[in-house]
Amino acid sequence: MAVEKEKLEEESVIRRFYQIILSWDYFGLLKEEKKKKKTLEENGSSSTLVNAKKSYKDVDDYIATYEPLIFEEAKAQIIQEKEEEEVTEWKLGVVKSFSEADDFHFIEFPCEINEGESISQNDLLLLSKEKFVGVKRLPTVHALALVEHVRKFSDTRLVRVRLYLAGEFQNFNTDNVHSCPRLFNMQSHICETERQLYFMKICSLSTIAREYLAVRTIGFLPYKDLILNAAGENLGTEAEGWEVPLPLKEYVESTFNQYQREAITAGLSSKAFVLIQGPPGTGKTQTILGILSTILHATPKRMRSKSGTYELRQGPQLPIEEKRRHWGLASPWLNDINPRDSLMPKDGDDGFFPTTGNELKPEAITSSRKYRVRVLVCAPSNSALDEIVLRVFNGGVHDENDRSYCPKIVRIGLKAHHSIKAVSLDELLKQARGSANKSSTDKGPAGSNDDSIRAAILDEATIVFSTLSFSGSHIFSKQSRSFDVVIIDEAAQAVEPATLVPLANQCKKVFLVGDPAQLPATVISKVAKNHGYGKSLFERLMEAGYPVKMLKTQYRMHPEIRNFPSREFYGNSLEDGDGVKLQTVREWHNYRCFGPFCFFDIHEGQEVRPSGSGSWVNIEEVDFVLFLYQKLVKLYPTLKSGNQVAIISPYAQQVKLFKKRFEETFGVSAEKVLDICTVDGCQGREKDIAIFSCVRASKDRSIGFLDDIRRMNVGITRAKSAILVVGSASTLRRDENWNKLVESAEKRNCSFIVSKPYSSFFSDESLASMHVKAEPAQVMGSTERVGNEVQLDNAAGYNDQAQAEEQDYGDGDAEMYDAAGYDDD
Repeated sequence: MAVEKEKLEEESVIRRFYQIILSWDYFGLLKEEKKKKKTLEENGSSSTLVNAKKSYKDVDDYIATYEPLIFEEAKAQIIQEKEEEEVTEWKLGVVKSFSEADDFHFIEFPCEINEGESISQNDLLLLSKEKFVGVKRLPTVHALALVEHVRKFSDTRLVRVRLYLAGEFQNFNTDNVHSCPRLFNMQSHICETERQLYFMKICSLSTIAREYLAVRTIGFLPYKDLILNAAGENLGTEAEGWEVPLPLKEYVESTFNQYQREAITAGLSSKAFVLIQGPPGTGKTQTILGILSTILHATPKRMRSKSGTYELRQGPQLPIEEKRRHWGLASPWLNDINPRDSLMPKDGDDGFFPTTGNELKPEAITSSRKYRVRVLVCAPSNSALDEIVLRVFNGGVHDENDRSYCPKIVRIGLKAHHSIKAVSLDELLKQARGSANKSSTDKGPAGSNDDSIRAAILDEATIVFSTLSFSGSHIFSKQSRSFDVVIIDEAAQAVEPATLVPLANQCKKVFLVGDPAQLPATVISKVAKNHGYGKSLFERLMEAGYPVKMLKTQYRMHPEIRNFPSREFYGNSLEDGDGVKLQTVREWHNYRCFGPFCFFDIHEGQEVRPSGSGSWVNIEEVDFVLFLYQKLVKLYPTLKSGNQVAIISPYAQQVKLFKKRFEETFGVSAEKVLDICTVDGCQGREKDIAIFSCVRASKDRSIGFLDDIRRMNVGITRAKSAILVVGSASTLRRDENWNKLVESAEKRNCSFIVSKPYSSFFSDESLASMHVKAEPAQVMGSTERVGNEVQLDNAAGYNDQAQAEEQDYGDGDAEMYDAAGYDDD
């Protein structure tokens, strides 16, 4: 009964969402946006929206706060300006069919999809009776439409769309519909077949629709009070936690550091939510692997007895007939096969992947474990998700006997990286479809059969991987087994409604793993952002005092790089792992200008905004950085290979300019020899050398979103051996946090004033003056360095132990991935 009620509620919520959005006037939204910008500039505020709170008194309070913010974000996504290369053209369609149902109108029309184009379910289209360019003369017949599905039709595609033409709503009140001429005219136009109309793709509503549904149905979550109140307590006694077998416990003790062990152990408590903060290089992904090993093989403490049997809690005695009835309901396998076992394959592998192609062994069939915990692992983006999938796929997890094995895993969603294709749902579906065709003559509809195969693949999986958005897709509603545990990686990089999406799977325990001191969630609407919509659930719980386990031992950065972010972002709590300095000392440290931490003050730098762009460039910084890179690879040719260097900038136009000028200067595409990316695009990566171009340089303007210290943190912590920051000191000093970075460089005698011609800065004479001489002690500001110690470290190189530590705890493997962003399902 409860499930049916929830389903009806979901249908009602989605219907409301589509009614409101499809009633909007696209050109009215553009006009509204201009007014908001003007109000923002004049008053610093643009609306009467309620700010997101630290806690909420009840479900109604929560929904009343978030619903308007979600619609604000939806508006911003709809009218978001596209880059030049993304601009879509008008297409012509001819109405083939027309119908009405549940207050909506549905039409179908054929269209041609060119290479590089796509129209998918949940895409929002703008329909118009006439084609137009610009908004000088507004069309009188136009409406927004949602793509229901796209299917093949002869040599083209037949697109079915949903429209709401009854009228417009005021303040999301769906009980008060105002008639609208443009919608009435559209209804008259499409109700006859063979009518022409033009359409243009605007955006996808998949993600925002799922987030809206998650917010409106929060009342069905078993731990809704914890989320609303932002306060957590144990849901039972310590005896009601979980414990792991001794061999696995010994593996955890010997493999993980103190802070990682504390995080893993916290996952065995009875708390419904566990928050784990993972600063850069502290082994966050490795800790997730440890959590997977323990929760997959743990047993409830209350179920164990000294004799190894399961004890029963004493309660009121029931009549024997009533007892038998309860036993039958609770344990149907006493008279029949265990329903969970019936879902396992019949080839004897006990439901786990065969491990052809790697050395991992399948889980022992003789395992005495009685529990099969199912886990859903999510991340905000495909790139962040695939890093974890790859680590599980290549390294596996440990069972109760401390044996490595690869559990049955499935990666759901779009854009899976080629390295993990073997476990993507599409690939597994293809294999299962091939096997089914060989063994069956059933000629039923392919689509319905595919749905049942997908559901079976999901049901058999021990760990399912999905982006946050895709975890709300219809495929999850078809599976017969729910998830016991949800782990959300990069949880601080997701808006709160996005985090709620996978929780609708009714899990018992949630792990939020992330770092609020790194990149925030992507929010398009400035209005929604100003009202707190960009704050993650992780950050809100943390600010409210919910306990957080923090990983404090870092294995990535040279101590002189770690020094500043540890002090400014993590309360000076970060520690260096064993051997980190030995691993990160390089021969280029023999020059102060290529030391672990440097700031280059470009005096002649000038920020410029290219016409038609909201981004910024600084040509002087581009020139200097290319000189710097050229000198580095000339002195140390090994840097030309292996993608050991990254050039990072907060501004997309500066990144574009770097790529263009790099190819012009060196005659080779940048992507073949180094990474050039935005700050948002490099989170999760690590490089030997990172060169950070700040761009902003003016006499009186602000430094824009560069003032978000989280971007500073991500930018400077990508480097293992050297972070070289390039910027205008006078401009950056106007911001408190950037001023601290400039002062830190000056105190350590690693700040350099650079003037044109830049080639003179890297002349032989200049470099000789910056060489760290092999004297007993060379003092650099407040930092003391021993010259011959550097050379000794250099000659030593990596030892085996250091290599092993870097492999175990680093955030490697992420380098292969593209920039994070919304899952564009």
